[in-house]
Amino acid sequence: MIRALPVLAALAVVAVGSEASAASFTLTDADKRAAIRTGERSVTTEGFDREWRVSNGDGETATVVTPFHRLTVAARHATFKNDPLKPTDVDRVLKEGAGRLVLWVSLRGRSEDFARFYVPRLVAGEREIKASFVQNERTAMRQQDGLYVARCVYGFPIQDLTGRQKVALVVADPDGHDVSRFTIDLASMR
Repeated sequence: MIRALPVLAALAVVAVGSEASAASFTLTDADKRAAIRTGERSVTTEGFDREWRVSNGDGETATVVTPFHRLTVAARHATFKNDPLKPTDVDRVLKEGAGRLVLWVSLRGRSEDFARFYVPRLVAGEREIKASFVQNERTAMRQQDGLYVARCVYGFPIQDLTGRQKVALVVADPDGHDVSRFTIDLASMR
């Protein structure tokens, strides 16, 4: 029995650690404090949001804006301004994205308006979730390689998401052809 205690303790730490690292769509007070602390400490770290960024191998990126990420960014900005977040600020920040998972996506294409009519969807297992909010950039920025980068924002309802699953963001052109895909492991994000 005494030999089993260290093993049980290790298993408990692993179970709690994996639970804590999953994306949570509702933050506890401890989560809020951790997000604020992360944001305040991130002012000297360029890649502070690496945890929430994914790329698809084609030079395109997506940033997953969980409530933890949203609060971390707000705390980071407040720290830059030397003006700590107030409880009302925390509530306001968390209400802004309540009920949806927001993705900031940078897509690459061959013309200035290539992304204008793109249609995103989130694939979770066998289920496809339509976006409740779509903002495609109409005039993408030309890059040195001649391609254009469009910054798009997509919001998806969270009622069918657990925060512990792998999902795929799939972006299609107006004809329904898939043009971009990102695999997102929500379990690896806070």
